[in-house]
Amino acid sequence: MREWGQGLAARLRGALRWARSSRWDLIWVAFVVANLTVMKLVPQWGTVPFLAIWVSLTVIYGFRLWRLQPAILTLTVVTLATGAIIGVEVINGQQDADYLAEVPLIALMFLVMVWHGRRRVSAVEGRLAAMEEVQRVSQENLRLLEQQRLFLLDAAHELGTPITVALGHAELIERAVTDQLVAEDARVIVGELGRMRRLAARLLLLTSAGTPGFLHLAPVAVDTVVMEALSRWGYTPRRWRLGEVAEATILGDHDRLAVAMDALVENAVAHTEADDLIELSAWVEGGQAVLAVTDSGCGIPEEDLARIFSRFSRATPYRSRESGGFGLGLPVVAAIAEAHHGSVRVTSGVGRGSTFELVVPTTGETANGSEPSTVRSGKSSLSRTYGCDSRASATRRRAPASLRRASWWAGQCRPPARQ
Repeated sequence: MREWGQGLAARLRGALRWARSSRWDLIWVAFVVANLTVMKLVPQWGTVPFLAIWVSLTVIYGFRLWRLQPAILTLTVVTLATGAIIGVEVINGQQDADYLAEVPLIALMFLVMVWHGRRRVSAVEGRLAAMEEVQRVSQENLRLLEQQRLFLLDAAHELGTPITVALGHAELIERAVTDQLVAEDARVIVGELGRMRRLAARLLLLTSAGTPGFLHLAPVAVDTVVMEALSRWGYTPRRWRLGEVAEATILGDHDRLAVAMDALVENAVAHTEADDLIELSAWVEGGQAVLAVTDSGCGIPEEDLARIFSRFSRATPYRSRESGGFGLGLPVVAAIAEAHHGSVRVTSGVGRGSTFELVVPTTGETANGSEPSTVRSGKSSLSRTYGCDSRASATRRRAPASLRRASWWAGQCRPPARQ
């Protein structure tokens, strides 16, 4: 008995829930019954209750969008009910026979509306399904990208220690041995391990780009960044020249900007010969500081300009392992520029050399608090700056030890060329 009572209570609760969810359908049914009653009892009212029934059916279907089977069943019941009442009135002479023809016509119109409504619902459901699939694929791609980023981050971290240890032992062997053949082999090993360390460092930098701790912002003097880059690279056998250098201040990360300048200069060195010219300069342009590296090398084909800042991308004539690098230097520059809310741009042509410009917003003041202005204009070559011929390998001046050591351990600078 208790179980029967519990079952009855559950059924009543279910009925109440159904009544609450279907209250508008129940109100419409009561409205239709009332109008059918009026059609039966007051024939002289003509088409008013008949049209009220069909208009209310159209309105409630527009809001409820019943499934196809209930919609067809409702249409059939309404058609038969209204048609039966009008048919009786026509037989009794209370209505004209033409009035009866309206029933199937309005029913057909409603059926067409149901068909269009179902098509619309199906299209929306299809779009929602496609959006869900796109969202699922996007989330999966994001998950895979994050896994890839973490893998590269971990791999770069883990590779750093063994490469450094192996590199140190190889350098000791190179210095200790007296056999020239063994020393040459050791130099090859040192060079390859240096390449691996620079690759690991650049992968680490690229995977950490965009993270909150990527930049440590502080006022940075533009001329200092350019001059330090010149000091680090001035020993390389090229014709170096210092262009105009503006004494502007930018809010940025000095170490990251130094890495970007090293990458631009390394790219220029890789695409030039010993007699080619490389010029470093900086100026202020429309509230932005522009750090530029210009070379007189082979230049870049126009079809390659759009992709040279993509990772592992190299220009067509220099895809060899020796001259082409890793294809990570320019992406590093782009990542650092983006982190500073700046950009990197290039102007180049085959046989006309290239100009790479790192553009970073300035703080609007100079190092000494005055308006930005050009304080150095150096069309003089580094032979006068350093007091030596930068193309002479026997007498070229090396950068200060602290600068070379910091850049070398950061893994972002080319090792000194060996003769």
